[in-house]
Amino acid sequence: MLNPSDKRIVRELAKEVAEIAALPVQEEKRAMWRKLNGLKPDRPMVLIDQVCWNEMNVDDELTLRCEDPECRGYENYLRMTLYEWKHFPADMVVEPFVRVPKAIRNTWLGVGAQEDIAVTDPTNSVVGHAFKNQFVTDEDLDKIRMARVTHDEAETARRLEVAHELFDGILGIFEQGLDPNLSVWDPISTFMGVQEALYTIIDRPEYMAELARRIVRSFMTMLDQAEELGVLCHSQSLIHCTGAYTDELPAPGFDPAKPRTRDIWMMGLAQMFSTVSPAMFEEFEVDICMPLFERFGLVYYGCCDPLDKKMAQVRKIPRVRKVSMSPWVDEERGASEIAGDYVYSRKPNPALLAWDTFNEEEVRKHLRNSVEACKRHGCPLELIQKDISTVRYEPQRLWRWAEIAMEEVGG
Repeated sequence: MLNPSDKRIVRELAKEVAEIAALPVQEEKRAMWRKLNGLKPDRPMVLIDQVCWNEMNVDDELTLRCEDPECRGYENYLRMTLYEWKHFPADMVVEPFVRVPKAIRNTWLGVGAQEDIAVTDPTNSVVGHAFKNQFVTDEDLDKIRMARVTHDEAETARRLEVAHELFDGILGIFEQGLDPNLSVWDPISTFMGVQEALYTIIDRPEYMAELARRIVRSFMTMLDQAEELGVLCHSQSLIHCTGAYTDELPAPGFDPAKPRTRDIWMMGLAQMFSTVSPAMFEEFEVDICMPLFERFGLVYYGCCDPLDKKMAQVRKIPRVRKVSMSPWVDEERGASEIAGDYVYSRKPNPALLAWDTFNEEEVRKHLRNSVEACKRHGCPLELIQKDISTVRYEPQRLWRWAEIAMEEVGG
């Protein structure tokens, strides 16, 4: 039995979200994302994600009042949605439903990080990591296990019962399946540390290739099981912080009870390869991860890794649709390499939000460089502000950033 006070709080917030979700602009924005992802955009799109929410609370807009942890989770989601819509909506889409995660158990790779953590701001989830190397000997390779996926149907039913009690008559309920993050080298960087991993690639390339191949096999096993159990996600709203709406997915033969990898987007990345050569990137990332890339309907590739010098290799990945252009790329080269073949997924530098003084003209100049480079080379463009670790406890900086970005793209 839910606490009546908690239920009342959640349902009142849900009514506010439902009113926003019903606005015609939501379908207009979905249509614009579909056009962008079809490489025929109306204009560049703008989205903000990975926000330093610990610095955002103004007038108690984000203060939680529920007591039950499950209700607090929904309350937090609803409050953040309302806050974003009020202060920095850009091209966000507010959905008329709540995603309820299925109770999926995943043993993953069988190994986790061993690390020391450095904390600067105890209210911030962004911390420093010093990872310990767990892969030195040939025997250490056996630490990688084949993933095992199971579904606790009773727990999923319980979660859905709670969600229906909270949201029936206000918002729809969407059962959320496994939305896999399939980076191979991000986990390796946490198992070994970036420096140790890169040195080992130089000194023992076959060892590192075998480590990566074992992770790929585990991920393939995980995906096979998720498909068989019918617990893979579908109908994604977002892929790596950006609109995932498309007319090209799901694939023919789609069954919502048994989604397949070919029905959804995949996100691929190899951030620790930022400084390696294109040839090494192809050998250790593109070639080894190809079995993963090949099975998905569409691919979003990249993150903080600069890819402006590696587009020849990225082009070998099948069904790539969006390519990340991080703050560390040469924008002119990146735009000329992408041209009209992919979405130029620009990641503006979040450091501009963290200076001692917020400089609006520098922000505008930074964004305009992206817009103009993409115009010159015919690139479909999205501006995705993410990895925001601080705004110096001045949330208005982010609000103003959104306004400037929308002005620059003509929104």
